[in-house]
Amino acid sequence: MDPVRTFPPDLRVRLATPADRMPLYRMLELYQYELSDIWDQDLDPNGEYGYSLDRYWQDPHCSPYLILAGNAFAGFALVDKAVRVPGDDFWMDQFFVMKKYRRLGFGRAAAGEVFALHPGQWQVGQMAGNLPAQAFWRRTIANYTSGQYREEQVTSGGWHGRVQRFRSVGKIVA
Repeated sequence: MDPVRTFPPDLRVRLATPADRMPLYRMLELYQYELSDIWDQDLDPNGEYGYSLDRYWQDPHCSPYLILAGNAFAGFALVDKAVRVPGDDFWMDQFFVMKKYRRLGFGRAAAGEVFALHPGQWQVGQMAGNLPAQAFWRRTIANYTSGQYREEQVTSGGWHGRVQRFRSVGKIVA
């Protein structure tokens, strides 16, 4: 791992289109499988976990992104406004990087790109049992904000876990 490199040279983040629905859906299946030991869900009669993507193209407050390594699918980010702590603007609903692209800076760089596309107050949450995700997001957000974030434990409502809250100022043009 090269600690000096901060941005993979062939990384791209782009808004997913309806034509991207199937690759995004399939990556979501992989993501849900990886979380199956801590996310209580079972396969449906078709042998899928299932995840409704319709709102990401119907609701103007939802944004689906693909993470690409060159022209290959490397992951995704799903953003909406369903924050867990009232008062902020954006929630990272789901975020996933394919194993092949982990520990190469793709996740950190892609997250920063997505944050920059949505200036405002952010929340990124992790389920209580997802310790690797908590470590990833603490490092990533601390790097993105120069340590200017706060973390809270959410224990009420339909979702429980750790939430980092911070401000994105958008893209900085040099």
